[in-house]
Amino acid sequence: MFKYSFKRYIKKQMIVVFHTLTYLSFWFGSKKINEKLIYFESFHARQYSDNPKAIYEYIKNNFPEYKLVWGVKKGYEQPFIDNKVPYVHRFSKDWYFSMPKAKYWIINTRLPMWMYKSSNNIYIQTWHGTPLKRLAMDIKEVKMPETNNQKYKHNFIVESNRWDYLLAPNDFSEKIFKQAFNFKNTIINNGHPRTDYLIKNKENYELIVTLKEQLGISKEKKVVLYAPTWRDHKFIKKGEYKFEESFSFNRFVEKFGENTVLLIRSHYLVSDSLDLLKYNGNIINVSNYEDINDLLLISDTLITDYSSCFCEYSLLNKPIIFYMYDHQEYENKIRGFYEEIYNDLPGKIVTNEAQLFKLLNEKLSNKKESDMNLEFNQKYNSNNDGMSVKKVIEDIKNLERGFK
Repeated sequence: MFKYSFKRYIKKQMIVVFHTLTYLSFWFGSKKINEKLIYFESFHARQYSDNPKAIYEYIKNNFPEYKLVWGVKKGYEQPFIDNKVPYVHRFSKDWYFSMPKAKYWIINTRLPMWMYKSSNNIYIQTWHGTPLKRLAMDIKEVKMPETNNQKYKHNFIVESNRWDYLLAPNDFSEKIFKQAFNFKNTIINNGHPRTDYLIKNKENYELIVTLKEQLGISKEKKVVLYAPTWRDHKFIKKGEYKFEESFSFNRFVEKFGENTVLLIRSHYLVSDSLDLLKYNGNIINVSNYEDINDLLLISDTLITDYSSCFCEYSLLNKPIIFYMYDHQEYENKIRGFYEEIYNDLPGKIVTNEAQLFKLLNEKLSNKKESDMNLEFNQKYNSNNDGMSVKKVIEDIKNLERGFK
């Protein structure tokens, strides 16, 4: 017992030393800012995706005088290699010589508290969606491991105070972000850059066929994307959560497998490995796929629960099913919802497998376009017009005179 406690103590002290050294290196590094260096990171340095990707590609094509670099966690390099994107490994020597000195940080999730951010660094927080589930200050009772209400909310305020700019995709999100993040700095409300790709390619059938072929899916087969969010209370440890098979994959294959492929896209915080080989390509795990935008494009129907991806998917005018099998628990004990957007959902809510399969069968059999609520897109997606990244960069240029 004593031996175990001593090892645990030593480990904690080593972590403290590491965090302190990182903080100091960032402090010193930020004294020599490179005005033409921009640092990018997506989903805790695990992906080449989302708003940072869209902004990176726009700057690369329009501002060649800037040096662009991504932070990448070891083991997640392949998409960056494939796309010839410059990167440094998080916590490597090159990373310590890049991120602290970068004038701009463009990131879509929170950073650890022990990473120092100086006033010389401009932190552009892009975030990653329009919220249906409650965020940060709006969560009534935090269920995550190794924290509590007071600590979690305090840390979120400290983090949001480091953001110089925060992107909002619509007026609703701007209002929510201000209150939920206790955000006092500048919000740029001009759509989410990641939606430009969807809008420009939603009728690009050649691209859709190519993407399906890359996943081993016949162009004749229909595709259903299941993209649930994570459950705060179903954790393995801090930052890692369990995946729950909320409907029978076996029964899905029996009922739809002849003409339909199911793609499973778990949340980036879910660490369970899904072994789906026994389904012989009828169900495919795409949790590690580079960018969810491609998966949204090729899907004929989206099944989700409380994930924000439905908002972007509605731009494609295809059916959405909200499978809220734990609706009461999630609303009353886990997170809760923002009632305004909850009442505007562009699709039906089902709460059990029988309802899910019945509605899915209707959606897959219906040759008409879906009964998407036009009012939803007018209210929540009017800023997402295919030009969001250009508008966002123009806003930053106007606010940051040095960015030219």
